[in-house]
Amino acid sequence: MADDKTNRGPQDRSRINLGEDYEVRYWTDRLGVSKSQLEEVVRQVGPSAKAVEDALRKQTLG
Repeated sequence: MADDKTNRGPQDRSRINLGEDYEVRYWTDRLGVSKSQLEEVVRQVGPSAKAVEDALRKQTLG
């Protein structure tokens, strides 16, 4: 099934899809990171938005 770009509700926000430019823009803006930083963290922890946010928070806190 194709990605429904009109469905941007909570389920769509629970995972980060690096293959969609609009999602990369959304997440880099929301998290305040660069595209390369976002890609690296997604590679480390997977596409779960919560896992990515948690990992970035840990990096910030040291």
